[in-house]
Amino acid sequence: MPPQVFAFTCFVRKVYLTLMIQLLFTVGIICAFLYWNTLRSWVLRTSWFSYTMMSVVLVLAIFMSCCGSVRRRVPLNFIALGLFTLAEGLMLGSVAAYFDAEVVLWAVGATAFVSFSMSLFAMQSKWDFTLGAGFLWALCWSLISFALLCAIIRSQFLYIFYSFLGTVLFSLYLLFDTQLILGGKYEISPEEYVFATLNLYVDIITLFIFLLQLLNLCNS
Repeated sequence: MPPQVFAFTCFVRKVYLTLMIQLLFTVGIICAFLYWNTLRSWVLRTSWFSYTMMSVVLVLAIFMSCCGSVRRRVPLNFIALGLFTLAEGLMLGSVAAYFDAEVVLWAVGATAFVSFSMSLFAMQSKWDFTLGAGFLWALCWSLISFALLCAIIRSQFLYIFYSFLGTVLFSLYLLFDTQLILGGKYEISPEEYVFATLNLYVDIITLFIFLLQLLNLCNS
């Protein structure tokens, strides 16, 4: 096997193995918040915990996005990624505690199905989705504008449409980031395996949040 191909194979393997560990760890934390009644009751009485975890997630995401030297330096990159995964898992668990357990599990299953389907399509497709960065950025700002509209006009129909739009957007982002890893016109360097893993993880987690909101609204 040529050295370049071997390096690429190791890069992809490292990204998806790390991603799998992150997702399993996150699902485990969510299940703890759903089925450990003492923990669930505590979270429902302690609203500050969710907001604190959101703040920690945001700070760590900005830190890892801006500090390229940390992302490439072992073991600092894995420590930062581990802390981010822990904070994200605790945040999701505290949010999931407010929803019915059955709806959360349906959202987990739907996220797994959509993520697998989009990743498989990105691997097999001859279309280069990395050229669509501008379109995704415009769609992202449209979603933010629509969120502000939902805050003003309180309508369940608008909430459902907003959740659906967010689901579509982050499904497309998953396609985009998968092809960045596999190599389109624009691609991520093999040295940035932690950043690549972070991108996919954030895409899947955000997709889960929108699907959870969508399923809960349709179920209510």
